[in-house]
Amino acid sequence: MRSKSMKPFLLIFLGILVAAFFTTPVFAGHGGKSASHEVVIEGGDTINISGIIRDSHKEPVNEAEVKILVNGEEVDVQHTAHSGKYVSTFMLEKDKIHTSKIHIEASKASFKTETLEFEGADFAQKENHYFIQEDVMMPRVLGPAFWISTLVFVIAYALITFELLHRTVAAMLGAALMMTISYTIGTINPEYRIFSFEGAIFSIDMNVIFLLMGMMIIVGILKNTGVFQWCAYISYKLAKGKVFVLAVYLMIFTAVSSAFLDNVTTMLLLTGVAIEICISLSINPLYLLIPLVLASNIGGTATLIGDPPNIMIGSYAGLTFMDFVVALIWVCILSMAALIIFSKFVWGKDYASAKVENVTEYIQVLKEKYKIYDMQLLTYGLFVLFFVILLFLSHGYWHMEVSIAALLGASVLFTIALVTDKVDLLELIEKDIEWPTLMFFIFLFIIVGAVESSGLLALIADWILDLSQGNFYIACSLILWVAAIMSAFVDNIPFTATMLPIVAYLSQVIPGSENTLWWALALGACFGGNGTMIGASANVVTMGIAESKGYKISFIGFMKTAFPYMLISVAIAHAWLFLIRPV
Repeated sequence: MRSKSMKPFLLIFLGILVAAFFTTPVFAGHGGKSASHEVVIEGGDTINISGIIRDSHKEPVNEAEVKILVNGEEVDVQHTAHSGKYVSTFMLEKDKIHTSKIHIEASKASFKTETLEFEGADFAQKENHYFIQEDVMMPRVLGPAFWISTLVFVIAYALITFELLHRTVAAMLGAALMMTISYTIGTINPEYRIFSFEGAIFSIDMNVIFLLMGMMIIVGILKNTGVFQWCAYISYKLAKGKVFVLAVYLMIFTAVSSAFLDNVTTMLLLTGVAIEICISLSINPLYLLIPLVLASNIGGTATLIGDPPNIMIGSYAGLTFMDFVVALIWVCILSMAALIIFSKFVWGKDYASAKVENVTEYIQVLKEKYKIYDMQLLTYGLFVLFFVILLFLSHGYWHMEVSIAALLGASVLFTIALVTDKVDLLELIEKDIEWPTLMFFIFLFIIVGAVESSGLLALIADWILDLSQGNFYIACSLILWVAAIMSAFVDNIPFTATMLPIVAYLSQVIPGSENTLWWALALGACFGGNGTMIGASANVVTMGIAESKGYKISFIGFMKTAFPYMLISVAIAHAWLFLIRPV
């Protein structure tokens, strides 16, 4: 049944990859020429008009229609590429340019149409060639495309937040609706055109998709060695039956694993083991699982690859693996120290009441049950993982995307596992690669690209800028706390995707902010995910497994414990950003 259910996701995913491949040339060009009315006139003059269309934030406007009119007659039509650049070349009769009125008319849905007028004297001349470069600024307007895209965005967000539909289906529905409206109603009336198919494909960040895919494959293969369960046994052995010490070891192990792997995968591997240990100690597994999942979100904040929001921020802002480590490692260590103290205060009595009758005997039981059963594959896997992490650390020097390193490691380890007959190809592809998660990212990127194109994000950015009055400390505080509170109640992935262009704009217009606003977003989105049961994917996965084992916790029950710690960790991040102010 699993195999059949995955086929639609595989087909859709492959279809989008093919579409992205074949539409790449659309983005490679600069002029984006879509229609040309150039007529060759023997002995005539060649006219060249070029420039960049920008919005009020000085960001390039792609897919804007640029018409060239001579004495009211249309002679050329262009559509700007992603760079916002347009280039128009046409011919006029000899010396006609000196007696003509030439107009540039730039238009796009959700923007005010702008018109510029030129005369022959405005052009530079070289023999019978005339040149002019003129940029156009198009103010945004709240037109039909804006309201429709915003409404679809809010509906999709609500479906995801309240789990009325699976988040992948909700994102797919929203993306499909926006593109369908653009090509039906938008064809009849251009004011309803949100964006094009090419624009939708361009908005997908394949660096994020391939990075997640590569790491899923690597972890999926390592899972077949028993190494994660063995680490849990070692933690219990080192704790020597002291449950609080065991919790500390497991929290540290979870945080470190989440920093270099994926926090969702880490919790998938550790949850079952933690539940069994808690049952043997006669304590509620939730008393251990909640601090572990909190630690996974804290640890995942420390690196580029530890948490999906960081992957998105790094890819969008061009930040390297080492940028994240240098800027965030110490605040994560401080937050982990706070988590250990918090856990002692909240669950200390429960840990102390655990029944540990024969520590030595139980250690022997765990030793037999949780052992590494494929040392050869583990050796290969650790060597490949070490090499991939080395590339992560140095990818800025090579000017290489982190997804390339992940895919290289995944393909090499995959090849080794298949040649040595260690894993089943189809089983790993279907079960260990989370296709619904990857599809969710793809459609989410499309949705966010749509509202960015129609102007919603620019409106929010203006609101934050006006509220902060260009002050770094106010802007940093707003980004950190809004990101934390929002990420506690909605999945931090779509929220981060929404905030990316906003923070990019604020980083440009607020003097001295540099990378600090990106760190505020990363800390807010990742730390804020600890606030509620639905704040981060790792929370949902861990509590879902616990519920399937008979240990259910309510939304409010989780929030009563986790939300206070979320506030503590964000307060630590707030003070750290202001005192240290890393750049």
